[in-house]
Amino acid sequence: MQRVRTRLADAHDRFLASDPGLIRMLSALGTVCTVLLTLGSLAALDAPVPILVTGALTAMVSAAAVTEPRPRDQALTLATGVLVALAVLAAGSALAPYRVAADVVFVLLIFAAIYIRRLGPRATTLGIFAFQLFFVTQFVETCVEQLPQLSLAVLVAFTSSALVRFAILRSPPGRTLKRLQRAFRLRLALMLDALIDVAEGGSQAPRAERAVDDLYRSTARLHTAAMMIQNRLGTGTPDERTTTATQRRVAETETAAERLAVLVLRVLWPGADIDTPTPHRTQLRPAGSAIDTRDAATLPVLISELRALRAAIGPEPLQPTGAGHAAVRNRLLGYRRDEQLPDASPAMQDIFRTVGDFAHALPGLRSAADEEAPPVHATPEAARSRAQFTAEDSGVAKDATPKQQDTRVRPTTRTALQVSTGSALAIVGGELLAPERWYWAVFTCWVVFISTTSTGEILVRGYRRLLGTVVGVVAGLALASLIGNTSWLAFALAVLSVFGMYYTIAVSYTLMSFFVTTMIGMLYALLHTLTPGVLVVRIEETVLGIACGLIAALLVLPVRTRERTDQLLRDALERLRAVLSRSLAQLGGESGADLPASARALDSALDNLRLSVQPLITPFSPLRSRRRTALSVLGLLETAAFHTRSLAATAELVPAALRIGADPRLVNEACRIDRNLATLISQVAVQGEGDTTLVRGLGIPAQLAVSEGGARPEDVNATRRVLRHLQRVDESIQCLARTLHLPVHADS
Repeated sequence: MQRVRTRLADAHDRFLASDPGLIRMLSALGTVCTVLLTLGSLAALDAPVPILVTGALTAMVSAAAVTEPRPRDQALTLATGVLVALAVLAAGSALAPYRVAADVVFVLLIFAAIYIRRLGPRATTLGIFAFQLFFVTQFVETCVEQLPQLSLAVLVAFTSSALVRFAILRSPPGRTLKRLQRAFRLRLALMLDALIDVAEGGSQAPRAERAVDDLYRSTARLHTAAMMIQNRLGTGTPDERTTTATQRRVAETETAAERLAVLVLRVLWPGADIDTPTPHRTQLRPAGSAIDTRDAATLPVLISELRALRAAIGPEPLQPTGAGHAAVRNRLLGYRRDEQLPDASPAMQDIFRTVGDFAHALPGLRSAADEEAPPVHATPEAARSRAQFTAEDSGVAKDATPKQQDTRVRPTTRTALQVSTGSALAIVGGELLAPERWYWAVFTCWVVFISTTSTGEILVRGYRRLLGTVVGVVAGLALASLIGNTSWLAFALAVLSVFGMYYTIAVSYTLMSFFVTTMIGMLYALLHTLTPGVLVVRIEETVLGIACGLIAALLVLPVRTRERTDQLLRDALERLRAVLSRSLAQLGGESGADLPASARALDSALDNLRLSVQPLITPFSPLRSRRRTALSVLGLLETAAFHTRSLAATAELVPAALRIGADPRLVNEACRIDRNLATLISQVAVQGEGDTTLVRGLGIPAQLAVSEGGARPEDVNATRRVLRHLQRVDESIQCLARTLHLPVHADS
């Protein structure tokens, strides 16, 4: 029985980790509850089928489109949305008999719905309401005589949405942030599990590469959870001081975990190209590599300490009690001092130092979550750890990174013109292809532009939607043949499909499209009108909508994939430069820079770049050379970002009194790196047409004056780490320049 409980608890933890904050589950469950409540209320009033369909579709959009974090803002958006929905419903019903006029108004409405996105989240949501409700009038073919019943359906839908959102499934921002922090800790535990598997198996294990892949995935998921916490801090914390403390603790823990993973892989695969916790530039089995003899003897001790770290996190990570836990934590903290390091290679000793940093970060993670830390005996290591937390959390800084101004056409204007042009083509083509189902083409054209910018992104989203639609058609026909005339089963499958749509929308666009098509098949099965021809028309209209969207993207103010990736590459380099300069300024004795916030801005820019290069790195891309270049650039930039982020975290560990950043040797090298970054940014902007070259200097000094003045061992180690990270950033920038075919010359 105990084993069963353990397995259930483990499965529960993995589920919570797979959906940080339960955001996807609550969104899907809220949508399903809203639809069911709306349909139940309207069915009790004996509403006809067109009114039921209108209510269900309105319920879906009212539940899913409102994404603002604060409940007050959500309520205001819903209240305004009712007025917009009723107005659009009236206009669409009045124009329904006049096909041409309705199409013209529809295109203008689509333009306006996209154009007003520049006004913020509420305007974006209202634009979605306007589009969806006009779409409903054309889909249901409403008329003016039905307006009282249609208005009632809209009011019931919005009321049901508010009831589910603010009462049945109420989730205040603070509670969501707590769940996100718990998911972060669970993903941290899973990442340590993967790291332990790698360390236990070693480099000669049959499944070594698969274990490393699992470690990479766990590290990427940990980073995703950290970014989700970052996005919720503004609304989920009571004050700015708590926001800054939470941000710092999450960043410190994530950085320690990533550094630990990289260092372990380096020891297990000596000589391998492992410089970042991502797989882009890793070669695990270089010829002739062998682990150091002393390190092989120390490896069991390391695995034992990794297990101790894992035990400190879970399964009940926040309530460890007793002197045993305190003794273990104090032992782990002791590795931050050279006296307790094992007799091993410098690389292995760095791992143990990072284990100590990891142990140092864990109670800070608990204190940031306002949770009780475990009791710790008053050893010097524990006292020093608490003193550092108090000092670090005492101040609040601002991120003053200026936003770049774009003097060209605004993205909302460009997208509005593109979507409206594509929709006009889809209306004409849809009417010619299947007059009774033309709206599917328009809807497809609308959705392929959501969250896309370049032509390549639209193409990728289009083929994913087509793939999901084709598989959904097959599944819909198969399910319909299995359920026969069992209406309740068709209804249940339709509800499950709605849940699947909104649960997978943030994970896989292909899966979301699959569930949409399956839901449509079940609805037609309920109405006893499902035929293979109907679903084949859906595929044809989907292809038409994708084609119209691509034509519009290519002809109307096109944004090439290279232009988009170059723009985001410049943004990421600018962020990299800002974090680097602020970190070195803090090492030089300056204060006031919020390094965790700057580092998260760099992470956000890098995530945007990853999304934009998807058309280039997809396995289906025929441009193999561009794919290799894009992967190389992404890998080098991820390496530079990892070491820059680690440098920022380390800069906060170095006492301000040391002022190592003021050393003339480091100042000269830092200025050279900054100039190289500025040159690289300008060359990317002109696509390498200039003749400016990057400079390769004498190299980062191996040691600074801190090692000569009797400083504490941990200060010396932090200084060495600063130099090592700075050297890796310098090397990555130079390699990035060569990959982009920019010359690098030695400093004369």
